[in-house]
Amino acid sequence: MKKIGFLSFGHWSASPYSQVRSGADALIQSIELAEAVEDLGADGAYFRVHHFAQQLASPFPLLAAVGARTKRIEIGTAVIDMRYENPLYMAEDAGAADLIAGGRLQLGLSRGSPEQVVDGFRYFGYQPAEDDPVGADMARQHTEVFLRVITGAGFAEPNPSPMFPNPPGLLRPEPYSPGLRDRIWWGAGSRATAEWAAQQGMNMMSSTLMTEDAGVPFHELQAEQIRLVREAWAAAGHQREPRVSVSRSIFALVDDRDRAYFGRGNQDSDQVGYLDAQQPRRIGEHRPRVGLGKALALQHLEEDFGVGAGHVGVGLALLRLVAKVAPAVDHLLGRATADAELQAPTGDEVGSAGVLRHVERVLV
Repeated sequence: MKKIGFLSFGHWSASPYSQVRSGADALIQSIELAEAVEDLGADGAYFRVHHFAQQLASPFPLLAAVGARTKRIEIGTAVIDMRYENPLYMAEDAGAADLIAGGRLQLGLSRGSPEQVVDGFRYFGYQPAEDDPVGADMARQHTEVFLRVITGAGFAEPNPSPMFPNPPGLLRPEPYSPGLRDRIWWGAGSRATAEWAAQQGMNMMSSTLMTEDAGVPFHELQAEQIRLVREAWAAAGHQREPRVSVSRSIFALVDDRDRAYFGRGNQDSDQVGYLDAQQPRRIGEHRPRVGLGKALALQHLEEDFGVGAGHVGVGLALLRLVAKVAPAVDHLLGRATADAELQAPTGDEVGSAGVLRHVERVLV
């Protein structure tokens, strides 16, 4: 099944040539972008969450606005840093946004990526234990609470003299959105956290970063993640089938400016980078750079991840204005805008989009 959407950081800058000059620009253009992508027949709008940065940071107002302005596409995050979150307040926000969107939220959670400030979660009032300096355990604890409270089960003792009449029994955070619990994802940075996510009954996101270097090619690490998720899921006895996403970054070089900024001499290889206290991490740098009008054969994805072309979906990290996005995404889909099916062009290829960057995602 092919799924095509976009993933946006929502950067803004007041630099002279910026077309997204403020937080207001980033938010409004994100909503307009989601509308345009839905009009084109694509499937999803996803947003990054980064605190203390000139990027999107508070996802639920944006998700609710996108949900109110669209009708069909999935709407989600990749990812919310759970070190910063109050799980009960988040449950209320998520329930409200999901109801506004008609049950279309796909929330990606995780421990988060490198921060703009030192231990930013402490400024939000959250203090991890002494043996948890980066807050990874705290993030998982917040997540476990969030997962429990969005099941709809009551747990809070009602006031015997409330302002308004209470329903019988223990109370839960409201509004409650049925089905949201099955649409929670975990951004797994290691094989161990992938297994933990499966045990908790969460879908798993595997991105182009992993917090371990096992000395094997990046795609082999991701393939092992998927195998471990499926085994842990089966052992936990969950009734439904899990969803697993594998991201792949692709840079579409549209003009000379793109080539100057993003060309990088046609590099296409795994790299080892550093995150958190200079520990080596494996970075999957599978980033083909293709010119507008060229094509990326889907068999390359099959070679990298061991899945057939029929499982390929594409998420676009779009950095252009909406007016420039529409023809580019339409070119990516390889069809007329009005076509109902998301068909690849002849030869089972996906054409490059007229955007600076997009992330190709395999849904297994």
